[in-house]
Amino acid sequence: MPIENPLFLIPCSSGLVFIAVGLIMLKFPPKKINGIYGYKTASAMKTQKHWDFAQKYAAKEMIKLGAVLSLLGGLGLTYFPTEKIALFLGMGLLIAMVVTLFIRVEIAIKKTFHDDVTP
Repeated sequence: MPIENPLFLIPCSSGLVFIAVGLIMLKFPPKKINGIYGYKTASAMKTQKHWDFAQKYAAKEMIKLGAVLSLLGGLGLTYFPTEKIALFLGMGLLIAMVVTLFIRVEIAIKKTFHDDVTP
């Protein structure tokens, strides 16, 4: 059954989680720099300005990448590799989106705060 294909389940469910978390972060961004909630990297935590920008930008990117991930999960409805290959591909898509999120947010921080990015 196509819906049980890991190539469908992993990207679609993860994409929906990305979208939900992005919407929550957009509506309720962490106000102060903290180690519990929010997008936390050294460059994002450098100053309050960096933090505020990174939270809003990361939330928007999570929503976009979650939608892309969910759409890519549609491959699992038409392509039926072996279960191991489907699992590998599904996890690969998820990891690729997480890496893409970090790269895009870090580049945006560097472009926005180009004069003071070094910690």
